[in-house]
Amino acid sequence: MGYTEVCILVLSIYVAVTIYFSIRGMKQTHTMKDYAIGKGFSPWIVALSLAASITSAATFIINPGFVAYYGFSALLAMSIMLPLGLYISLVILSKSFRTMGLKSESLTLSQWIGKRFDSKAFALYMACISLLLITFIVLICVGLTKVLSNALSSSETWVLIAIVIFVFGYMMVGGANTMVYTNTIQAILMILVAIILLVSGHEHFENGISGFVTKINQLDPQLSSPFNASSPLFRDFFEVIFCNFVIGVAVVCQPHIITKSLMLKSDKDVNKYLLIAIIVESIFFAVLFAGFYARLTFPELKNGESELKIDGIFSAYVVKEFSVYTGIIVIMGLIAAGISTLEGLIQSLSTTITNDIILPLSKKELNTKQISILNKIVIALLGLIATYISLHQLKKPNLSVGILAQNGVYAFFSAAFVPVLFGIFVKNANKIAVFSASISAIVTHFAIYYMSLSKYTTGAVKNPAVAATYAIITAVTLALILQIILKPKKVN
Repeated sequence: MGYTEVCILVLSIYVAVTIYFSIRGMKQTHTMKDYAIGKGFSPWIVALSLAASITSAATFIINPGFVAYYGFSALLAMSIMLPLGLYISLVILSKSFRTMGLKSESLTLSQWIGKRFDSKAFALYMACISLLLITFIVLICVGLTKVLSNALSSSETWVLIAIVIFVFGYMMVGGANTMVYTNTIQAILMILVAIILLVSGHEHFENGISGFVTKINQLDPQLSSPFNASSPLFRDFFEVIFCNFVIGVAVVCQPHIITKSLMLKSDKDVNKYLLIAIIVESIFFAVLFAGFYARLTFPELKNGESELKIDGIFSAYVVKEFSVYTGIIVIMGLIAAGISTLEGLIQSLSTTITNDIILPLSKKELNTKQISILNKIVIALLGLIATYISLHQLKKPNLSVGILAQNGVYAFFSAAFVPVLFGIFVKNANKIAVFSASISAIVTHFAIYYMSLSKYTTGAVKNPAVAATYAIITAVTLALILQIILKPKKVN
């Protein structure tokens, strides 16, 4: 069989396995609670699901492109500082959030915040701004489309439509009970692929690490520098170190991440779940180093006469570097990285829209079956919106779809950070203080980004990490000031 035929065969097997788990999940899913958090799972399964969900198409497809373009500064920012902040925040927040989430019987982050601060308006607000996460869905859809269309030599439009129909289709029925098992398979495949990618450039180390650095320096000395003044995103200490650490701390506040602990069978499993997740996730973040291999393969950032964009250089490297069968394994790992996060986003966002926006605003009481149908309709609409925006990004792309996604996602968790932080650690947190801080984060983020209020957000490429960092600092500061000024009010 030829390359395309083997790809189709492997994809068919993957589809069949996924359908099996979808049917299994459907049989276990009867209520919104079943769909949102499942029946309770082992720490191994939930940890692998978390690691797979955190690792998106950006980690395996897009972000190595930043390393290929901008070198060690991008690696330091996205593969070291961001994960460091993420791990610290994950350890600090997970156990407390699980305890409080289970007590309040919350299915979503928005619902938890609403109950924590005894405010339906706050819950509705958090649910509405969660729509910003659609940009993340677009990122993944575009990344998956580029990988599969290159592998199958097929039209990007039709590949995108097929991806949306398939993934959004099976997520309509299985929810968490499907997702954790498919995520587990995806995570195992991703570990294998991560190792393959990391050793794929072994020939560049024939003269040791110093020889490798020499090769990089011969292309561009700034590629080996911790700060790359010529880059639009990794210019100095503030951008590379400080901002990415802050982003890592706050990124945990995404609903498909922080709510994972609710899926564990018992409280005693939390520590094991965190340890496994951090070890596996560290392997995934290390994949960004392979971006150097892509740059050495395409030193002029061209594949023949075609200029390679940030979004496409790593997938081009995979297609060129590997033999048919190894290449297919790698491609499946890249697909798994994207789909695993896409599943989590579909599950968390559809639950939020259904449970925290439509139902509270509806004047009609719906039974369990009607709610399930409503959730399916929401997923279908999300699929249509994602398809429309993704097609635009494929046909008329900006510098990087990664920037589009970061801008939306970063704005969301900037707004969610103070409610989560104060909700967990400040017993008598003032609702007005926290609400005001969250709104200020949204306003600050977009003002700095779109009004170019910082030197880091001027020019053709604006850094959303900087805008989010200023937003988080502003929100925390405002919350502390208002908490002191306003008389604390005891909350649930």
